[in-house]
Amino acid sequence: MPPATGPATGPTPDSTPNAAHPSPHQVLIVGGGTAGITVAARLRRAGVTGITLLEPSETHWYQPLWTLVGGGQAPLRASLRTEAELIPPGVRWLRERATGVDPVARTVATASGRVLSYGRLVLAPGLHLDWDGVPGLAAALGHGGVSSNYRPDLAPLTWDLIRRMRRGTALFTMPSGPVKCGGAPQKIAYLAADYWRKRGVLGNIRTILVLPEPAMFKVPVFSRALAETARRYGIEVRLSSEMTHLDGAAREAVITDHATGAKETVRYDLLHAVPPQRAPEWLADGPLADPDSPYGYVKADRETLQHLDFPEVFALGDVASLPTSKTGAAVRKQAPVVVAHLLASLRGRPATARYDGYTSCPLVTARHKMLLAEFDYDLRPTPSFPFLDTTRERTDMWFLKRYGLPQLYFKGMLKGLA
Repeated sequence: MPPATGPATGPTPDSTPNAAHPSPHQVLIVGGGTAGITVAARLRRAGVTGITLLEPSETHWYQPLWTLVGGGQAPLRASLRTEAELIPPGVRWLRERATGVDPVARTVATASGRVLSYGRLVLAPGLHLDWDGVPGLAAALGHGGVSSNYRPDLAPLTWDLIRRMRRGTALFTMPSGPVKCGGAPQKIAYLAADYWRKRGVLGNIRTILVLPEPAMFKVPVFSRALAETARRYGIEVRLSSEMTHLDGAAREAVITDHATGAKETVRYDLLHAVPPQRAPEWLADGPLADPDSPYGYVKADRETLQHLDFPEVFALGDVASLPTSKTGAAVRKQAPVVVAHLLASLRGRPATARYDGYTSCPLVTARHKMLLAEFDYDLRPTPSFPFLDTTRERTDMWFLKRYGLPQLYFKGMLKGLA
C-alpha cells in the first residue's frame, strides 16, 4: 500500500534523489521502527521542528506479538500497521535506505545516491537477521518442517507445524550473541509443548531446546523458573550449545556444545530456528561501530546513549552497543533519555537523564501463563508491579502481553506518551 499523502502537518514521504547538494536536517533519525518513531514523537511533543525520518519500509510490525502468532494465540494482522499512519505529524519521511554515514562531515548516504547532512543524528535502524549465518538455514526456511517466528510470513507456518504434529522430534534453537527478544526462542517451545500436552500427544514428541548460554536466563530467579518449566514439559535442554549446520533435505541439524566441543546430529520433524543477528553492514563496517563489539553495534554511552566519539550522534534500540537485552521495553526507557539529551544539546543546556539498563522480557510459559522478567544493567529485578509476584507464572501477565502491551505500544509509546 502506498503511503498516504496528508496535509502539511503530517508525515511527508520524499524519495527525490539529490546527490549534488546535501540537504540539511536539524535532527535526522535513521529507522522507522519502535525506537525511531518513539523518539520522533517525543521530539515533536517537545516542540522540535526540522525532524527527518529515514525509513524504506511501508509496513510497521509490532514484533513481540509474533511469538503468539506462531503459538496460535494471535492473528498476524494484529501486529501490522502502515508506516504512514504511525509517523508523527510534522515529521518529514524519506522512504529510503541508509547506506553509509560520515560522522566527520555529518552526512548520511542513501541507496538512491542522496546525501543528507544533519545537525543531530539518531541511529535506530534495527538489526540484520543473518539467515546465512548458519550453513543450510536460509535454503531450508519455509519448507521441510523448518520455520521461524523472526519472519512475519513464517510465524503462521510455525503454528501450522505445531498443530499438525502428533509424534517425532521438535527442535528449537537460539544462536550465540544478542538477539531481539532473547526470551522468544524459548517461549515458542513452551507454547508448543503446552499445546501438545493438552492434545494428549506430548509423550510422543521429543522436544529439544538449544540455548547458547550456560543458564536458562541471566537473572537467577527467572532461570530457575524456566528450568522448572522445561522439566515440567520434559524438554531436553542443551546449554552452552547452538545449531552450527543444517541439512534441510535430510532434516538433520548439527548441534555443537561449546563447553566441550562435542557435536550431535539431531534428526527433526519440526525445527524452529532463530538466526544470528548483527548491526546492518553499513554501520558495522563504519566509523561509528564499537570496536569491542563483534556484532558491529554502535558505540554509545550506557547511560546517555550518546556516541563516545561524536557527541551529536545518538543510538538506541537493538543497534546500540549496550549490555542489556534488546527489547521494546528497553526502548521505552531509552527514548526519554535520548530525547532529554537531544533537547539539551539543541538548546545549549545540560541534561541529567540517565538510562539504568532497564529491560523487560515477557516469558510465556504456557498458553495462558507468563512470567514478567524486568531487570537493569546489574540484573537486579525492577518490577513495574511491585505488589504482584511476576517471578511466578500468572494468567493476568499473559493478558497483559496479548492485549495490554500492544495497546500501550500503538497508543502510548509511538505517540510519545509512554
